[in-house]
Amino acid sequence: MTSIVPGRPPHAVSLADVLPSSVASLSGAANPLALPPARSAVVLLVDGLGSSSLGARKGHARTLASAPGGSIWSGFPTTTAAALTTFATGVLPGEHGLVGYSVLDRDRDRVVKQLSGWDAGMRPDTWQRSSTVFERAADEGVTSFSVGPKRYATSGLTEAILSGTTYLSAESMADRFDAARDVAQATRASLVYLYVPELDMIAHRAGWESPEWTTALEQVDAEIRRLDAGLGHDTGLLVTADHGVLDIGERRRIVFGGRPELVDGVRHVAGEPRCLQLHFGDEVTDDRRAATLAAWREAEGERAWVITREEAVEAGWFGPVDAEVLPRIGDILVAARRGVVYYDGRGTGGLAGSMIGQHGSWSTDETQVPLRRFGAYAR
Repeated sequence: MTSIVPGRPPHAVSLADVLPSSVASLSGAANPLALPPARSAVVLLVDGLGSSSLGARKGHARTLASAPGGSIWSGFPTTTAAALTTFATGVLPGEHGLVGYSVLDRDRDRVVKQLSGWDAGMRPDTWQRSSTVFERAADEGVTSFSVGPKRYATSGLTEAILSGTTYLSAESMADRFDAARDVAQATRASLVYLYVPELDMIAHRAGWESPEWTTALEQVDAEIRRLDAGLGHDTGLLVTADHGVLDIGERRRIVFGGRPELVDGVRHVAGEPRCLQLHFGDEVTDDRRAATLAAWREAEGERAWVITREEAVEAGWFGPVDAEVLPRIGDILVAARRGVVYYDGRGTGGLAGSMIGQHGSWSTDETQVPLRRFGAYAR
């Protein structure tokens, strides 16, 4: 190996702790975030809001910037499908099973996107292997709601991770904040999950350093200020995110599919551009596998961590890994450690596009997300 690989920070508070801590606070129980007791809880997740981006634009988000709290670890891989599932279940990808943006469905010999590729062959209620925090909260008398855009109400990912909630649809950002406030005020011992996807969508298209992203951050900050003022003093409000974002220009897009030594024996390319997961065909010999691994390390070892599945599991990249989940992880993982992205370039889905904002790997820009406290949690 070319360098020491990164790993989960020891004893790190992460997205997996946020909802369980919120539920515990409703009964006054001790919890990993040390949240004080609250009558109800609202947890706002702003997709793609990294701590570094927030820090760089803190003058445009004074409510968030001045709130008590700090940063937590998002988890790995730093991609929405995996991170939101960790958030919603309280366990890591090796247990819940969503180990990347796109993953290998070995039984059907295909790669499936975890945000949009669900079908009868990949059922959300069985592919996602863990109960949700919302389901477990119901056993404690807590009523859970989720608030988001209508287009996500019946999606496969929603079915996979929001079981145990009543989904409330609202299109505009302001309407979503209003819906979260209203249901939190009306329902005692309630847990309300509020989702804001706009910043991540803008970052992918225009970059987080764009004026458009900054304008959206200002809107989010204003809505947080309004929500905080509208909630009762006994309701807690947390603001966090699933991952951060890096802006990566066209010259940093590496297309590897035309290099035979890098794709020799590779049957499927999964993961995301900042963290490839390469799967060999079953017929590929150990010698060919070793040669392809060595070629990747020789070509990209200075720009990426290139490790085997076994090394990733040993390093704890996915947390404890269940035997059923293990084949979903690539035989080789190529996780960018510099500002680059990797595209196959040989077919649909692997072509280098125009997406600017990227995430998926181990940089602090991707793994560090804010956790800010308001209302009852600000005490």
